[in-house]
Amino acid sequence: MANPELEKRPTEKTSGIKAFTPEGLENLMSELKLPKYRTKQLVEWLYGRAVTSYDEMTNLSKQLRAQLAEKYPLYTPDVVRKQVSEDGTRKYLLRYHDGTTVETVGIPSKNRLTVCFSTQAGCPLRCAFCATGKSGLVRNLAPGEIVDQLSVVANDFGSRPTNAVAMGQGEPFLNYDYVIGALRFINAKEGLNIGARHLTVSTSGILPQIRRFSQEPEQFTLAVSLHSANQDTRNALMPGVRQYSLDRLSDSLRSYNDMTGRRISLEYAMIDGVNDTMPELNALQKFCKKLMCHVNLIPINSVPGSRFSPSPYEQIELFQSRLQQAGIECTIRNSRGSDIDSACGQLSQKVSK
Repeated sequence: MANPELEKRPTEKTSGIKAFTPEGLENLMSELKLPKYRTKQLVEWLYGRAVTSYDEMTNLSKQLRAQLAEKYPLYTPDVVRKQVSEDGTRKYLLRYHDGTTVETVGIPSKNRLTVCFSTQAGCPLRCAFCATGKSGLVRNLAPGEIVDQLSVVANDFGSRPTNAVAMGQGEPFLNYDYVIGALRFINAKEGLNIGARHLTVSTSGILPQIRRFSQEPEQFTLAVSLHSANQDTRNALMPGVRQYSLDRLSDSLRSYNDMTGRRISLEYAMIDGVNDTMPELNALQKFCKKLMCHVNLIPINSVPGSRFSPSPYEQIELFQSRLQQAGIECTIRNSRGSDIDSACGQLSQKVSK
């Protein structure tokens, strides 16, 4: 995808030490002629313990701490605003060192704490039903800036996250290397130590990166924002990925199934009169029949200025029933935190409302 917006990468100037991937930190320690175990120590301080100063890294020499602090500052985000939903969901507006802002969400349940994190500030894809893309892309987020979102949630809840989903602002596969780097910090024993299968990346269907994702050694989970299996409808809803046809997407997902043996989640936002008709249901059944997948039906959430409204619940239940009768795994996902605009499609980076 040739788009100059997608080159808006963070740097050490904007993000300090948080700009480094795991491989980048290893290379940095090598350049400083330090043993490999120093990388793990640094990762533990930065992400396992989420310290806010190099001075806290007591098992690193004062000389090394001073050297790192001078060249690679340790920045942590500020919480500009926190909102709490009636259902216990919490949404945070975070501001990074360079003034960039993003939103992240903490979703508690009985035995779980899930973090819905952002991978870009804004989004270049401009899906018709999503608030995030209205302002376009500001910049990509660095690996450490992504992990910091989980640290903020963990600190506020006083509990370690058990699951994390890249379903916040942005298209993760347009910031692929940094997102994979963040996932590895989150997965690492010395990092947040969250199992790979509990880490999910949701893409709108960036085909080259789906293939790359299938070749990663970790068993991260793949979700795809589908929203229609009719090409014309999907083009209208998701113009940013219209160059990737549904036929090619289907082939890519079948290849992913074959290469990994893992199931794919398909996200389907139900929109009244748009993608909830019988022809749309038939197209969805046909698309899913070729895949090892699970369909999440999501009543679309309200977005200011949007012309879309959620499908009647009985229509959503009809979709679920027909899909299940066809042997396709399907659930209806009730959005959490919609009263504070923290549900699917509602995130933005506004400092004030």
